[in-house]
Amino acid sequence: MEKIVTIFGGSKCDEFSEEYKQAYRIGGILAEAGFTICTGGYLGVMEAASRGAREKGGRVLGIVMNQFKTEPNRYLTDKVATNHFYERLQNLITRSVGFIALRGGMGTISEVALVWNKLQTQVIEPRPLVLLGDCWRKVIRCWQEHLVISEEDIALLDFADSAEEACRIVLSKVSVQNL
Repeated sequence: MEKIVTIFGGSKCDEFSEEYKQAYRIGGILAEAGFTICTGGYLGVMEAASRGAREKGGRVLGIVMNQFKTEPNRYLTDKVATNHFYERLQNLITRSVGFIALRGGMGTISEVALVWNKLQTQVIEPRPLVLLGDCWRKVIRCWQEHLVISEEDIALLDFADSAEEACRIVLSKVSVQNL
């Protein structure tokens, strides 16, 4: 089975932002460990993770949307074109043995929420969902305060403060699954 990790994050950050730098490191670390990187295929965090992986000789899968007018980033080795958001999300999720989410916007929130819900309802087998950066702790605390989110739900998440820590979590949990 191919080992694919999906990286979620915003499209609007540039190469000087912390998110871009972290995603670039994640792509490189995971590519060196033999993982394929999967992203939504466009700019920002998606480009950074793709670039980091490609520069280390890794495979990069972009799940792109036919409806988008923007060109995918140039670091992809493979593309899967989809017609609808849900089809795109399903491709980002079902192919992957783990997920790392960096700060982003509503698209990133949608991706994280769907993966988390699929883990919670056991629609997908257990796999790591790592939220990288302090922003996530604040968001999840707010959700827990204002929504119906249990400690068991929170236990499905992992939190990391650095690209290296996020990768360590994924690598340790995926190796436990004997892939």
